[in-house]
Amino acid sequence: MTKFNRRAFMSVAGIAATETVFSPLVSARTNRSDAPATLTGNGEWTYEVVPGWGSLPSGMSFGGTHGAVAQANAGNIYVSTQSATGVLVYNRSGSLLRTIANAYPEVHSMVHAEEHGEEFFYTTVQKGTPAENWLFIKMKTDGTVVMKITAPREAGFKTPNEWRLTAAVPAPDGSIFIANGYGDSRIFRFDKHGNYKGSFAEKGNREGQLDCSHGLTLDLRYRQPLLMVCDRENRRLCHFDLDGKYVGTVAEHLRRPCQVSFSGDYAVVSELEGRVTVLDGDNVPIAFLGDNPQTTQWANYELDPHDIKADLFSAAHGCLVDSDRNIFVSDWNRTGRVTKLARRRI
Repeated sequence: MTKFNRRAFMSVAGIAATETVFSPLVSARTNRSDAPATLTGNGEWTYEVVPGWGSLPSGMSFGGTHGAVAQANAGNIYVSTQSATGVLVYNRSGSLLRTIANAYPEVHSMVHAEEHGEEFFYTTVQKGTPAENWLFIKMKTDGTVVMKITAPREAGFKTPNEWRLTAAVPAPDGSIFIANGYGDSRIFRFDKHGNYKGSFAEKGNREGQLDCSHGLTLDLRYRQPLLMVCDRENRRLCHFDLDGKYVGTVAEHLRRPCQVSFSGDYAVVSELEGRVTVLDGDNVPIAFLGDNPQTTQWANYELDPHDIKADLFSAAHGCLVDSDRNIFVSDWNRTGRVTKLARRRI
């Protein structure tokens, strides 16, 4: 049985990850006691922007943050990048500890799971090694790869460009669901060993159809686990059961939702058009964070991060709610931008 972490959310290849350790640690800047706090959100979802969180050593760059944010049991925060920098590993205070998975420079999604006392990340990779691109990778928290899945021929794929996966998540029985969001938007099911079992959904805008199945999350808030899908270009969230049956639309009229992270009965949704939305247990929006009024900055990959106000997002892509209900967001950006929002107790 797989133990799932809401903070996200075959052939075994024994490939050891390249790991770079940084010492001494690089400390993130902290607020000056006389500086006013930069706030965003509303009500109990009011947050303070932590300036300088995740700062990198001199000479090192993100190289793009078209990815995800995840947390392991020890509390460390993992941020994927769009470069050979790989996946950055920070402690809670924002000091860079090391990098992992440098051989796979474009990790698009990461979901943390614990299985029989061992931790893993279920990831999707857009750009990998020269011989391997667009693949699913299951890896340990040190970056060691234990499973890879490439385009299943049984699903009708004939060319590499048809398999353009965006997200993956494990189910309680060990099954693996993978979304072909940048391809035909179908969702594929594999068993725990990586054997292909089938697919469901198709590209379109009707009920049960998807247009860019960008993010996958296991929704454990109901009597049975459901697959929550970020149906990005249809601007909605959808539920499917684990047999692939369409259950219903969860939320509509969003700004191109990318990923979802749960905190209890609440769902935090990153939206590519400059916003993060919090949904309650009935999937009703109750808070908006980093809501950017400048539409020219929405989903603007070439935007200089310095031109974005600290309390706003331009293209919220990766998101994580940690165990203390702090929120981490990575903006889809050419040079990289990661923001920590510290929960403000009122």
